[in-house]
Amino acid sequence: MKILARKTTYQTRAFDIQAVELETPDGRRRTYDLVDHRDSISIVPLDPQGRILFVRQFRLGCAGPLLELPAGVLENGEDPHSGAAREIREETGMAADEWMRLGEFYLAPGYANEKMTVFLARSLRPDALAADDDEFLELVALPAAEAYALARSGQIPDSKTLAALFLAEPFLKG
Repeated sequence: MKILARKTTYQTRAFDIQAVELETPDGRRRTYDLVDHRDSISIVPLDPQGRILFVRQFRLGCAGPLLELPAGVLENGEDPHSGAAREIREETGMAADEWMRLGEFYLAPGYANEKMTVFLARSLRPDALAADDDEFLELVALPAAEAYALARSGQIPDSKTLAALFLAEPFLKG
């Protein structure tokens, strides 16, 4: 596939929609819609007691609350580590002195270009930043074993949280 042209057809505060013209391997031209979204981060914050810090918040897509790892969209020009350091303070009130980049993935590559980078954060200490004014978060600290049991039993249906937990698991054992 070869991208021939892109045109923004709709803009929102959170993302744009682009019409993307592609040339297929057999030479045909097709136009697809793409959600153009800034990249994002997710954090697996591990406190000194071996608990993972989650947030519970209402999510429009599922019309209810979800238990999620702290996450957020990068500001324009912000690198993933800086974004993660900002988001953990905004969403949990904690900062981390030890960071490990675990990996990255695309959230929905069939129709969106948002790429998420995942970090493990340890050596947590209080250092809050004000939360975004449209976020109403409940902080939930779960022992790592309980968090993984909830994930495996289907009680954490958030895809980014599941992917981040999967990437962090080898570093939380032992």
